Amino acid sequence: MPKPLSLSFDPIARADELWKQRWGSVPAMAAITSIMRAHQILLAEVDAVVKPYGLTFARYEALVLLTFSRRGELPMSKIGERLMVHPTSVTNTVDRLQRSGLVAKRPNPHDGRGTLASITDKGREVCDAATRDLMAMDFGLAAYDDEECSEIFALLRPLRMAAQDFDEA
Repeated sequence: MPKPLSLSFDPIARADELWKQRWGSVPAMAAITSIMRAHQILLAEVDAVVKPYGLTFARYEALVLLTFSRRGELPMSKIGERLMVHPTSVTNTVDRLQRSGLVAKRPNPHDGRGTLASITDKGREVCDAATRDLMAMDFGLAAYDDEECSEIFALLRPLRMAAQDFDEA
């Protein structure tokens, strides 16, 4: 006989209970549901912080990546490789940043078919301001302390390594 629902409705717990009744216990289903929902929550919070700067989190990541490069510029292909996104997404992101005056594009002198994206002074200012705001809200993870954030990173590391996000070091 199924358990009655409590007054406080937890849809994830309910879905887990229904899953157990139909297919047996599968903790991975509850975990993936929580991870995907957490992604939605965090992306909405972070995007709300960077929106006043004309950014999305994806555009913010591209700006940060450019600030990390020695000369403030990278080939478009390198941006895609480092952000692990499709070339079409890189083009879309960089084109939007260019229209906002945050990035400039020019032919890559070392690759006749390639393009370099360079962060502008305005792009650096926007990146710095958005970073200050994101840091002030702990990138949406204020519910966790530093140790818990490190634990989250450690828990997700094997999944990311299996996807070849980075080399084991």
